[in-house]
Amino acid sequence: MNVHETEKLYAAFEREGIGAADSAENADIVVLNTCCVREGAETRVIGNLGRIKKLKQSNPNLIVAVCGCMTQQEKAAEMLRKRCPFINIITGTYSLGALPQMVKAVRSGEKFILDLSVNEEIPMGINEACRSDNVNRFVNIMYGCDNFCTYCIVPYVKGRERSRRLADVKSEVEGLVRNGAKEITLLGQNVNSYRDGNNDFYALLSELSAIDGDFWIKFMTSHPKDLSGDVIKLIGREKKLANYVHLPVQSGSDEILKKMNRKYSVADYLRKIDMIREYIPHAGLTSDIIVGFPTETEEDFAATLDLVRRVRYNNLFMFIYSKRNGTPAAIMEGQVPEAIKKERITRLINAQSEISNELASVCVGETFRVLCDGRGKNATGKTSDDRVIVFDDGGADLYNRFVDVEVTSAKNSKLYGRIKV
Repeated sequence: MNVHETEKLYAAFEREGIGAADSAENADIVVLNTCCVREGAETRVIGNLGRIKKLKQSNPNLIVAVCGCMTQQEKAAEMLRKRCPFINIITGTYSLGALPQMVKAVRSGEKFILDLSVNEEIPMGINEACRSDNVNRFVNIMYGCDNFCTYCIVPYVKGRERSRRLADVKSEVEGLVRNGAKEITLLGQNVNSYRDGNNDFYALLSELSAIDGDFWIKFMTSHPKDLSGDVIKLIGREKKLANYVHLPVQSGSDEILKKMNRKYSVADYLRKIDMIREYIPHAGLTSDIIVGFPTETEEDFAATLDLVRRVRYNNLFMFIYSKRNGTPAAIMEGQVPEAIKKERITRLINAQSEISNELASVCVGETFRVLCDGRGKNATGKTSDDRVIVFDDGGADLYNRFVDVEVTSAKNSKLYGRIKV
């Protein structure tokens, strides 16, 4: 999501005749597009500002802007201003498109601009973006979140759910496909909550699947409580919908799921998994898991390990719980000691590594349709179920093309292959 927001920022600057510099050292303007979902991202912002302070000292005319959801947190802008008085602009998630105008104001003599205004109107029209050199093309279908999971800061900094018009999304995807896009990823905090009038996520996927062209569609993120059977069945029968589902479970303990306010039980989640296995036989499944949520006991964590071994994900995104100020979980009793969190996540990583290695080994001898996303002797590509395969492209430029690749070996969880003639 942040990558795509940055693509849109580039487009906003280019409309004003401002292009990208090759490095921060050679820039007239430095923009930090921040994220506050995890503590590590905030720490990197502060670290980068330390480097930029030195650039500002050697070039007093350098304009420094900090934007994104970190600044939207309570007292965050005040902290940044106090800690880094050399910052010229601080703005939140709602005013990114106006950043070039703020830069103009600074160039005209404004010393400091703070804009944390909130605008939750439904975005209209097609999103202009300067796409990165990547085969994947991102398309926002909705913004904000209404779920209020107790560990998550997103609803407080990005606002309530609001969906783009189906016609706008379809027009944007059609334009990308006409320009050669082979992979479209639909973005939303909870894509399953998409709704434009009577059109829900199923209707949107149906419309996009009817677009002419050879491409596939992926999406993230899905909330388990809202993933419908109709959507699962649609993925199973529509070739343009990739056989890939990212379904964050967060914990395998019902008690922890309640405290997270996830609104589903482990049994509910596993029923969705069983349905995916039934209707999308070759589905690639991935998930998010938080280790060490407040009050998590050894029994709770053991339940998470059991769920991971039951589902057998292709890949897991595993995180140690970190407090987000302003969320209910941050003030919960029973915070888990850091040493226990680290020990548990090590066990989880090891368990998932074993599963990933096993799933990779059974792919040897199989042939996959692969979208090439890397060039060179050791080209890379992704399958419909989101597996990564390294293969020899034979000297041909296959970038952004579909090819059939036979898996010849697997090393740990990585697949290696050759183009099938």
